[in-house]
Amino acid sequence: MDRPAYIWPKGKTSALCFSVDVDAEAPYLWQHRAGLPDRLGQLEQRRFGPREGLWRILDMLDRVGIAGSFYVPSVVAELHPEILPALVARGHEVGLHGHLHELAGDCPQDAFEAALDQSLSVFQAQVGLRPAGFRSPAWEMTPAMLAALAARGIGYDSSLMGWDHPYDIDGMTEIPVQWQIDDAIYFKFFGGGADKWPPAQAAQIGQGWRDEFDAGRAYGQLFMITVHPWISGRAQRVAMLEQLLRHATAQPDVWVAPAAQIAAWHQTANAGRFVARSGLDTLAAHLPKGTPA
Repeated sequence: MDRPAYIWPKGKTSALCFSVDVDAEAPYLWQHRAGLPDRLGQLEQRRFGPREGLWRILDMLDRVGIAGSFYVPSVVAELHPEILPALVARGHEVGLHGHLHELAGDCPQDAFEAALDQSLSVFQAQVGLRPAGFRSPAWEMTPAMLAALAARGIGYDSSLMGWDHPYDIDGMTEIPVQWQIDDAIYFKFFGGGADKWPPAQAAQIGQGWRDEFDAGRAYGQLFMITVHPWISGRAQRVAMLEQLLRHATAQPDVWVAPAAQIAAWHQTANAGRFVARSGLDTLAAHLPKGTPA
């Protein structure tokens, strides 16, 4: 099968997007939505993000000279009203990430849509804009969720990984992610006996990410790195990220851009070229008939 090459801007053969999920307290609130415990350990870990980690990452991006895409749960914007205005003022994209970081498997469609509308209202009130993109908490989507985004004029989703460059699914532009380039699976650590292994060393992961970046250039991939300020805002990890980004931005054939800019490019230069359907109905037709005994 002759697979077509993805078309990047002239002179570019691959791309990089630096994305940040500004989760802070939101997943904790979702986890404990029936009532908060009186313990502070995990909560204070998460609060390091808006207090320190986010600003260290922003300063690092200033030093490297690139703009990123920041996906902010709207409850985080309400709890920390300085965040969205600061991100916009510093030239970064802000995107939707639920209200309470709602997980798709635990959130009915009507609740998802209510959270989406609430988020849009918060962004409009705080920074006067309607975000171009959405990223689902825990990177899970349903066909109905994609349809809800389209109905509200959201320009792209960044939650799935059916290609390693942009594509379209059920009519929605998808700016794909990758688990292996997400900091949480390597560094997330709560302590107190809750974890099965210690966090990885930043230098080890940084080298692995650099290897993936270098190898992916030959395939024309989008290197979508995802970090969380409460995790990667720690000193050793910020230093690792800066080293990685300096290497990446030194490559003349790599386009570095926020996700919204990449989505706009895709919709123009690659329209109709990489198209997928969620296809659940087709898959369901291949299931065994009847209910097992």
